[in-house]
Amino acid sequence: MNARIGWVGATLVLIGAVIGGCSSAPAAPAQLTVLAASSLANTLPDLSAAWKTSHPSTALVTSTGATSALKTQIEQGSPADVLMGADMTNAQALVDENDAVGPVTTYATNLLTVIVPASNPKGIQTPADLAKPGVCIIGAGPAVPITKYATMLVTNLAARPEYGTDFAAKYTANLCSQEDNVGAVVNKVSLGEGDAAIVYVTDAKSGQNLTTIAVPSDSNVLATYGAVPVKASTAASTAAAFVSWLRSPEAQAVLAAHGFGAAP
Repeated sequence: MNARIGWVGATLVLIGAVIGGCSSAPAAPAQLTVLAASSLANTLPDLSAAWKTSHPSTALVTSTGATSALKTQIEQGSPADVLMGADMTNAQALVDENDAVGPVTTYATNLLTVIVPASNPKGIQTPADLAKPGVCIIGAGPAVPITKYATMLVTNLAARPEYGTDFAAKYTANLCSQEDNVGAVVNKVSLGEGDAAIVYVTDAKSGQNLTTIAVPSDSNVLATYGAVPVKASTAASTAAAFVSWLRSPEAQAVLAAHGFGAAP
């Protein structure tokens, strides 16, 4: 009789352990795949280190590109947990398509500037010089966020009396390249393969062999960066935690150190 009671008791303990194990929270994934805008390339190592400090069980695996291209990768089923974009539009489009979990989290801002090779062969002194004949301006593809922001800046400059209403047309006529992302734009100017480009201030800060040409502050454009967890992520809770963490003091300090503005 005692043996039977002991057997029943052991069975109940085993069942309880199984039930308890099933009800516990899932373990944090070993890694989180983050697709990030090209303008974050130099920031990601420090951002990854800061995340690892407070989340030691999960490492970030990052890949960069134009936000528009990263959006397409996610739409086509490329494995990813988070999109860190350079705008709000692409992240919101993923939410609207049910490929990401909204709402979009704003985590940083950026401003624009003009870069030229350190030697500045065309003697560009102000953004107005981008409209001079013979200037080769390096741009990005039409879907890349920096192109949208640059177009807005050019429109703002064209509204200034000293630039003239034909500034935008002359600027457009001088575009001689459409690169895949803003990182490629910066590299091309750094190598002297173009005379100028409109890029983010963070790119100008981290670029090599470049001179920066200031943009009138009252004409500048504020770029707002948005992040979302990917709907198909196999680490949904950690992806959501990471997106929320991007607004934490630790993450904001890293972004600020690399020249980004605070999240709105």
